[in-house]
Amino acid sequence: MRPITSDRLRQKFHQVIYEADTPAGKLFDLVLLLLIVVSIVAVMLESVVEIQQKYGAELAVIEWVITGFFTLEYIGRILSVRQPLKYALSFYGIIDLLATLPSYIDLLFPGFHFLLALRAVRLLRIFRILKLMHFVGAGNNLLEALKKSRNKIAVFLFTVIVICIILGTIMYMVEGASSGFTSIPVSVYWTIVTLTTVGFGDITPQTPLGQFISVIIMILGYGIIAVPTGLVTAQFMSQNREDSNTQSCPNCSVYGHRDDADFCYHCGSKLNF
Repeated sequence: MRPITSDRLRQKFHQVIYEADTPAGKLFDLVLLLLIVVSIVAVMLESVVEIQQKYGAELAVIEWVITGFFTLEYIGRILSVRQPLKYALSFYGIIDLLATLPSYIDLLFPGFHFLLALRAVRLLRIFRILKLMHFVGAGNNLLEALKKSRNKIAVFLFTVIVICIILGTIMYMVEGASSGFTSIPVSVYWTIVTLTTVGFGDITPQTPLGQFISVIIMILGYGIIAVPTGLVTAQFMSQNREDSNTQSCPNCSVYGHRDDADFCYHCGSKLNF
């Protein structure tokens, strides 16, 4: 039997915490998913005054148990990679840190309401779990489609902004302050609300010409909503990526490697140590 070295121990931790190809890794992800859901439900219940007054102590115990698990998990993630600082400064590293902070901050500085928002950030950690399970391929394809469509979407959004400014200016000239269109910014706000088919109803056109223009904007809104969806869908369908697994690089933590990959496509380090 080979002696248990620090590298082998780190490899075991890395496989359990970062990957989902092993039974232990899948179990870890399921437990983490359950704790995240319980945490979010507890945050929602805590905001209800009646429940907080009656079950405040029980909710506090649940919060500390989950915080303890998240703390140990965060330490384990740092110890199981070769570049801890890179993980700590990554997007998921920051989210993992924020998931552990609320209870400690509340302990030192009680009464901070923004802690509820920090706890809700834990819901973002579900994307890590979905990324490491069989959703990895679809998630990578969708992300790649969004990246490749960003220029087209940016041009489209800029065009929509220009249209809203022009139509808002026209509505300001047609309706005027007597109908609630007191300025061009207010008119642009109304145009955006109408174009997106939200329709708050706080400002409504009164003149026949203004109502005719609003009908055109409403109809135009249905077509505009479909454009970005079509851009991303077309890019998504045109992609033909190789099958990827849940292997995470122990050096840079990048995921989404091909099934036959021996080295990380990002940093070149050997996978599986």
